[in-house]
Order: sequence, then structure tokens, then C-alpha cells
Amino acid sequence: MNFLKLKESSIKKKFDKNIKQVSERRNVSQKEIKSVGILTTASISLSIDLQAKIEAVLGVKNVRIYSFKKSDATKDTSFKYFTQKDINWKGIYIEPSFKSFLEEPFDLLIGYFSEANLYLETAVLQSNATFKAGFSGVNSKLYELEISESTAHVEAFSSELKKYLQILKKLKN
Repeated sequence: MNFLKLKESSIKKKFDKNIKQVSERRNVSQKEIKSVGILTTASISLSIDLQAKIEAVLGVKNVRIYSFKKSDATKDTSFKYFTQKDINWKGIYIEPSFKSFLEEPFDLLIGYFSEANLYLETAVLQSNATFKAGFSGVNSKLYELEISESTAHVEAFSSELKKYLQILKKLKN
């Protein structure tokens, strides 16, 4: 077994333990949404201008986005991407700029990925966001609101998200 698989196994154990605790003591915020963070994959963020589309539909400014990409040999620090090298064996993110992103108390965190990804799921779990939304079928324990849609249909996802946030009185009409 190589080190990466061993590290992933260790992170998965910690994730499973933490997700049980979080789902037992979940507290949903009633605050209106003013700040938004997005966690996604590099392939999605390179093919779609997700930040601009979410800002336009939800009517918020300064949406912050971070994308997960597979680590490569040339590790250049970026304020847009994080990799599996940015997390330690205990499942805690150690890269300072990404850690700062996770500690930000966003009013809404969007997990914009539709396939299970240990690193993205761990980041969503560790985020200090007060309300989390994402795609159904990933991990229902992560989000307060799940939307069943394809990641290619940003407009459909964001309009559904807006509709439900208005119903929950987290966005003004």
C-alpha cells in the first residue's frame, strides 16, 4: 500500500467519525445570506464561470471560490486551488490561505460537485459556513439543502437554490 492510499484511509476514518458528530449537533442558521463560498473541482471551475453566475442569480457580491485539483510535481501556491498535499494525516487542512477560507463564517457554502470526493467533502465538513447547500447524491449529511441537478446546468442549479433560499427566507425576493 502506498503512502497516498494510507493517508486517504486515515483521513476517511477521521471524516466518518466527524460527520457522525456534526449531524447529531447540526444547528441551522436563520441569517440572511450576504456572503457565499464555493467549493468545486478544478475541471468545473475551468469550464464554467461559476463565480459570476452565482453572483448574478443570487444577487450577492464577492463570492469566494476554491477548487480541488490533483496534486502535481510543481506545487505552486495558489489562492484558487487546493490539493491533497494541503491536508495532513489527521484530516486537517494545513495550507494557510485555504484554512483561512474554511474558517470564514460564510452565510452560504455551496459544494459544487456531484461525485464523492474525500478532499472536497472534508473541506465542506470543516467549513465554518452557517448554511451549506450542494448536490444530492454526494453525502446527505454534509448539507442542509440538496439539489438534484447536473453540474453542467449552472443556471438550473442556481435558480433552484435561489427559489429554496427565498422559501426559507434566507434571500429577499
